[in-house]
Amino acid sequence: MKKITKTYNEKTSKELAKEANLIREEIAKLQLSFKSNPPKDTNSLVKKRKQLAVLLTVLGEKKNTK
Repeated sequence: MKKITKTYNEKTSKELAKEANLIREEIAKLQLSFKSNPPKDTNSLVKKRKQLAVLLTVLGEKKNTK
């Protein structure tokens, strides 16, 4: 997780907000695709949610420091 947060810390808050929206869209697409045809990696949705949580945490930290 440290590697992920390190890359997020280097980005600006606008870039992080854009990336958060992209991840949310990916999560929505994954949820729809899980209903129609289950993938081999059933943990992919959980991984995306965790990635979104880390990103939103870093984004919140950046907003609080400014």
